[in-house]
Amino acid sequence: MSQVLPGDTPLVHDLIGIGFGPSNVAMALALSEHNARVGREEAVTAHFFERQPCFGWHRGMLIDDATMQVSFLKDLVTLRNPSSEYSFLCYLQSKGRLIDFVNHKNLFPLRVEFHDYFEWAAAKVDDMVSYGHEIIAVEPVVQDGVVEYLEVTARAGTELVVHRARNLVLGTGLRPRMPEGIERSERVWHNSDLLAKVDSLEGAAPERFVVVGAGQSAAENVAYLHRRFPDAEICAVFSRYGYSPADDSAFANRIFDPEAVDEYFTAPDDIKRKLMEYHGNTNYSVVDIDLIDDLYRQSYQEKVLGTERLRFLNISRLVGVEDGPDGARAHVRSLVSGEETTLDADVVVLATGYSPADPLGLLGDVAQRCHRDEQGRIRVERDYRVATDPELRCGIYLQGGTEHTHGITSSLLSNTAIRVGEILDSVVGHRPASAPSPATATPLATVAVPAPASASGEGRPVVDGVGTAR
Repeated sequence: MSQVLPGDTPLVHDLIGIGFGPSNVAMALALSEHNARVGREEAVTAHFFERQPCFGWHRGMLIDDATMQVSFLKDLVTLRNPSSEYSFLCYLQSKGRLIDFVNHKNLFPLRVEFHDYFEWAAAKVDDMVSYGHEIIAVEPVVQDGVVEYLEVTARAGTELVVHRARNLVLGTGLRPRMPEGIERSERVWHNSDLLAKVDSLEGAAPERFVVVGAGQSAAENVAYLHRRFPDAEICAVFSRYGYSPADDSAFANRIFDPEAVDEYFTAPDDIKRKLMEYHGNTNYSVVDIDLIDDLYRQSYQEKVLGTERLRFLNISRLVGVEDGPDGARAHVRSLVSGEETTLDADVVVLATGYSPADPLGLLGDVAQRCHRDEQGRIRVERDYRVATDPELRCGIYLQGGTEHTHGITSSLLSNTAIRVGEILDSVVGHRPASAPSPATATPLATVAVPAPASASGEGRPVVDGVGTAR
């Protein structure tokens, strides 16, 4: 804990963002637009820290023909500010593709193109972010018995930097989820590793892949591997009869509307559960109908021609994987008969989803001042501010990890532009009237430290927001 001494009045940021994926890029864009509208005294100063060396959003899933499942109008700014210079349309204009995109008559860009848009937008506010910085500590700064600031320590190589802030915005994203007892390796991949590792198989003439999962990413992996390796067998394993189509009908899509957040937040817990049950098929373990049709068409064609390379092991579950130097052995059990099938494969790809990183995991003792409900979940107010002890005057805001309070759009792109606007309004609204403008805020300290024993980054959160999610 840091104690502010009399006369010790270091400049602080209004806001520090942890993580710089799409959500916190959108936060930075909202801040930039706000500061351009107001005078210096009303400007909100901010700095963001990102562990990755540069912006990246699910790079391992940027399959060349994969498209977004969200309209381009749900970019980082448009729903909050349709006239923003940081919109996807402005990006297209800057790239000379606006007319071509209009002629394409498509609401859903290629995923690789939307990633390029994110990079373009992140570059517009790169003066606000320090890449290659890992947060290693957050400590309260106490003055007259109350926590006035939070002190954030970040490590970059052999240096530590220390900043202070009145507010934190946590956008630490999601972690790849693996089945219990199975670890990633050179032959056992999570689908987030696909493009980073697949090139290592070039020239190896793989004979079989096993892809586990029933969602969009699993189906995309099956289609991609089938196309990329024309002599290999692709075995898809899932517990359903087949891939289930995503419900993207107009009425169902209202679950992603900004107004739906208000309704979900005020609904009783039993209604919250029902809403998630009713509309889980808009986002979870579902696949675009066009991709389902393409895979079925390909499968049927192969049956007709007697050249079957697509195999679907449905109503089945992966029960184990044996990893070896030259491949992996997958054990698959039928949910109906209990019969077990053993598949020797060059690679097993686990498209088994993501788990949210603990939003408060970086906060140390500060987390003890944050309130939880009867089920141990973080209590979050409507403005995404964590409920805390009154002695903690700093705001802690969550971008993600709020499904239990704010609904299905907690970590999705659909509501990102609106969400960051609401967080910014809250930060401004809670600003102390006597607080001096920190427009020239600088780090408190930069000190050299020994390099960490391991800098592999294994297990770090991925950039926030699930790949193609709405």
